[in-house]
Amino acid sequence: MRRILMPFFLGLCSFLGGVTAVYVAVHGQPFAKADSPAPGSDLGRLSDRFESVARKLSPTVVAVEASKVANKGGKSKTVEESGSGVLVRLPGQKAVFALTNNHVIAQATPEQITVSLADNRIVKPAQVWADPESDVAVLRLDGLDVIPTANLGDSDQVHVGQWVLAFGSPFGLNQTVTHGIISARERGQISLGTTIRIKEFLQTDAAINPGSSGGPLVNLDGDVVGINTAIASNSGSNSGVSFSIPINLVKRVAQQLLEKGSVSRGYLGVQVAGSFEVSDAIKLGMDRAQGALVETVYADTPAATAGFRANDVVLDVDGVAIRNENHFINLISSLAPGKRVQVKVWRDRRTILLESEVGDWSKGQGRFRAQ
Repeated sequence: MRRILMPFFLGLCSFLGGVTAVYVAVHGQPFAKADSPAPGSDLGRLSDRFESVARKLSPTVVAVEASKVANKGGKSKTVEESGSGVLVRLPGQKAVFALTNNHVIAQATPEQITVSLADNRIVKPAQVWADPESDVAVLRLDGLDVIPTANLGDSDQVHVGQWVLAFGSPFGLNQTVTHGIISARERGQISLGTTIRIKEFLQTDAAINPGSSGGPLVNLDGDVVGINTAIASNSGSNSGVSFSIPINLVKRVAQQLLEKGSVSRGYLGVQVAGSFEVSDAIKLGMDRAQGALVETVYADTPAATAGFRANDVVLDVDGVAIRNENHFINLISSLAPGKRVQVKVWRDRRTILLESEVGDWSKGQGRFRAQ
């Protein structure tokens, strides 16, 4: 990708230079320089804000590379995975950490991971924690007591249409900054073909490309609101549809990884449909296509004990209206094992109330993939 991108970029510059030369030969003067935004104008203030955030965040953005051994066709081969990350400080911890994606460093030991800092220093993590189901990884970097770190914001306060900047190392081009807006929230209807199960992404049109994974998505206050993780593209490059893990989810996962070494998640023991269409709602006698449609109830699980049935539609959990299947998955996953919940479901054209204990996902996942 790097060899394809750079010749195209250089060729484009040469083309523009040629146009300028022709213009001068014909008219005897170069193009007039475009006026800068007037100081104090809306555009000028926005430009100043972009520059300010870029100056503030760039020193905290790192490039992450991992050497992994992959088995293909019965043969072992070393594969280099490149991504990005952001330096942060976490509550109750003295060390500096780099947040990135699990898929960037998965199957690599700390000795196989290299972190390149903005000041060109190269360090290796002292310890690595990862959660494949949310695609979050945390790297502890020792010996960096005096170094800029990013402020972690509140992704619950992010709104559609809000300006954001994306930082990373696309195609190996470190310290790249792009801009866009928040296109949507709570996106979970995407298949990433991995072990990622917890999906409530922020969608953005800020340009994110291969190598940007793990870099920060930042609001115009300079606060990190997401960790970039995926793009939707037929070509493999940016198509204006990119996804970031909300930083509040990242903070919860990171805290549990540091405190316990793993993430505790709840489950009930049902498999829900990947979508709940209008036709499904009409067939079941509902007046709106909202909720999570149960496809399977697994035996010897909290859901089976509570009386869940196939074709139930989960409408509400402890007073929280369920929007869709991903909302249901994420909500149940966030609950502590052992908690008892009231679940309202639609069954036989009426609502009924079930009470269930939340199970421990780590104990049930070996038998099935369920919520």
